[in-house]
Amino acid sequence: MKKKKENRKLKELKHKTRRFSIKEGIFASIRNSLGDSYVAPFAIAINSSNSMIAMLSAITGLLGPISQWQSSRLLENHSRKKILINSVILSSIVWASLIIIAFLFYKGIWVSSLPLLLLIFFSIYILVANIAYPAWFSWMGDVVDEGYRGKWFSKRNYVLGIITLIFTILAAFFLDFFKKNNWIMIGFMILFSLALISRLICCYYFKKSYEPRLRIKKKSYFSFFQFIKKAPSNNFGKFSIFRALMEFAAHIATPLFAVYMLRNLGFNYITFMAVVLAHTLFGIFIIKWWGKFADKYGNYNVLKITAILLPIYPVLWLISGSPIFLILCPSLVKGVAIAGFNLAGGNFVYDSVKPEKRALAVSYYNLLTGIGIFLGAGLGAILVKTLTINFMDVLLFIFLISGFARLIVSLTMIPFIKEVRKTKKLDSRKAIESLFPRKIRFPILEGPHELFIRRKFK
Repeated sequence: MKKKKENRKLKELKHKTRRFSIKEGIFASIRNSLGDSYVAPFAIAINSSNSMIAMLSAITGLLGPISQWQSSRLLENHSRKKILINSVILSSIVWASLIIIAFLFYKGIWVSSLPLLLLIFFSIYILVANIAYPAWFSWMGDVVDEGYRGKWFSKRNYVLGIITLIFTILAAFFLDFFKKNNWIMIGFMILFSLALISRLICCYYFKKSYEPRLRIKKKSYFSFFQFIKKAPSNNFGKFSIFRALMEFAAHIATPLFAVYMLRNLGFNYITFMAVVLAHTLFGIFIIKWWGKFADKYGNYNVLKITAILLPIYPVLWLISGSPIFLILCPSLVKGVAIAGFNLAGGNFVYDSVKPEKRALAVSYYNLLTGIGIFLGAGLGAILVKTLTINFMDVLLFIFLISGFARLIVSLTMIPFIKEVRKTKKLDSRKAIESLFPRKIRFPILEGPHELFIRRKFK
């Protein structure tokens, strides 16, 4: 009886923590929507060069995983809750530096040095903010049970996706208004201030959340060198290499999409954000289905499908620069693919690594990914600075290179990765049918007297 009460209480505590996690995630998404999402437009507004913007992505993409790598050892002596709260407070203080940079540009002080200052201070912010990720990842793995991780994380991503969509759109209208009145730096200062406040609110929900006890034994530790050495011979290692190579291929072009839209195509902030957010909207519609699909057929099958879709995205940009086309074609492909790819990728780590090794494993996994981002964005920065071609726009040519690189990674790496959990065998027809409500029926020509499929979709 006593054990039943303890189990019931533990279940309730986990349930409350999951609810708090969604609420905390809402404010984190607001910070991301008003702050992180507008760092590239801010860099462009303070006259950063194309190569500087690419390097902003390259350096910060590497520093985050390095920070996670070093901070994963903190779990041996500090609670996950304490690590998260301290990280949030420190990163919020550093975030204030971006507000100061906007003020200095507005006043015309040190204008030529501000792009470099932005790179430095945003890099510090990335370092401090990423201290929290291994602790958060480990914590969530303990409060979300294996049987419905796909369902719960897809639900969380669905809610946060809607919040991100709403606030990023509001921010775009807000900035566009300030730009028309020549107050663009004041607009950035207000947005960044709201982002800072939103992040601090997250501390409240972290403090109220239940943290299961975590015991990390010394024998659970393994070095990054050991991880790299064994990576080619184990499933999680192969998956980590695949993800790093995919990020390398993607980030050859990723930092340059904002440059292409704002400088080459001349989009205003509203049009720019409409294109940027379109894939988030499409992802919101598909994310719950991906969660159910992953729980039923396994994360590997999700990765396999989405890894073939991802190379199509940058190539579609070559067809047209029309905002309508960019929203309905490239963004649709990216939204469907990235929603499933990111969800399955995170859950694949949970499935592959024991709880006591998760924080360390995910920090090494992200470090490898960060190296891929750094090298990919660095290559993109070199290409945009050195390529001289006349037959097409340089940025579009870089998008094409990125697309082919993604395809090569998908075709060469996916066959070497295996599913970890026991799942149902994938039936493509049933999987597609499960996308639609049960009452939907489709006309077919099976015979002159049969106009509809009679069986219900499962």
